[in-house]
Amino acid sequence: MARVTVEDCIDKVENRFELVLLASHRARMISNGSPLTIDRDNDKNPVVALREVAEQTVSPEDLKEDLIHSLQKYVEVDEPEADAVPMVPNTSSQNQGGTEVNAVDDSSVEFDRMSEEDLLRGLEGLVPPERKDDI
Repeated sequence: MARVTVEDCIDKVENRFELVLLASHRARMISNGSPLTIDRDNDKNPVVALREVAEQTVSPEDLKEDLIHSLQKYVEVDEPEADAVPMVPNTSSQNQGGTEVNAVDDSSVEFDRMSEEDLLRGLEGLVPPERKDDI
């Protein structure tokens, strides 16, 4: 293959903009020492990257995933939320005089759960308190 053009690669990656992004990312990888999958033939890194895409020696999907991973600054990790711990009802307690007093049964108390959207809507409606300068 003499010189590679975009037309040689467009059937592998349909979007030309995405092709440029993937080929430039692969060219940077080659510059940083990544092994070549084809012979260089005295070509520069961008041409080698396009030839690799055209000859399907590198997968465009793998390049895309690697490009996305290289651009991420923060990787969000989904951690499981802690389950609510039920309150242990205290059947009796002592007051200051030392006599035993029956406590109120808290097991029937229900708590309202608020969604994140409801919380944000409520916070948007808050007005900051007026500032008093006592100095």
